[in-house]
Amino acid sequence: MEHSVIQLILQAGLVVKAVFLVLLIFSIISWAIIFYKWRLFSMADKETNNFLRIFSSTLDPKDLYVSTKRFNISPLANLFRSVYSEKTYSDRDELKRMLKRYSVLEASKLEKYLNFLATTGSTTPFIGLFGTVWGIMNTFRGIGGAGSASLAVVAPGIAEALIATALGLVAAIPAVVAYNYYLGRVNRMIVELDDFSEELVDYILK
Repeated sequence: MEHSVIQLILQAGLVVKAVFLVLLIFSIISWAIIFYKWRLFSMADKETNNFLRIFSSTLDPKDLYVSTKRFNISPLANLFRSVYSEKTYSDRDELKRMLKRYSVLEASKLEKYLNFLATTGSTTPFIGLFGTVWGIMNTFRGIGGAGSASLAVVAPGIAEALIATALGLVAAIPAVVAYNYYLGRVNRMIVELDDFSEELVDYILK
């Protein structure tokens, strides 16, 4: 079965082959992002837990700043270091505004590349559908040229067309699942950033 699918892809027309190639590129990039984000979020969670442990036991912000320089992925650690190293705030309100600005920057880091997963999930089924429609058009042209609608004439073109639909779904489904999963993790981290920002105001100003 695998050999026959490969043969159908190799025997497809140029347009359908181009559709297959586009879908393959989308799929490869999506999976690269999925694995990258998995590793990134896992490391961020680990660093955040270590940072919060040190934060709860360190009273001096300067000591905390020195102790957490190795936490380069944790959004909470990055937020603290960014605000503490700048030191341009003069009162509580200004510090809150600065924390809000850096929180937005950390959130944008967490959301990076997720848009591509959303784009993959929303567009690849239609790209596959285009390949399907084109393949069926070629099938009808083949029927007209052969003057026959026998299974031997119709089957290869229909199978080629359905493969395009299947590949579109194969690219889209993991991207949609991963996008929703990672977006949920991002939202939880943003809530953590907001909660930590409130706590950080008192910690820095006390």
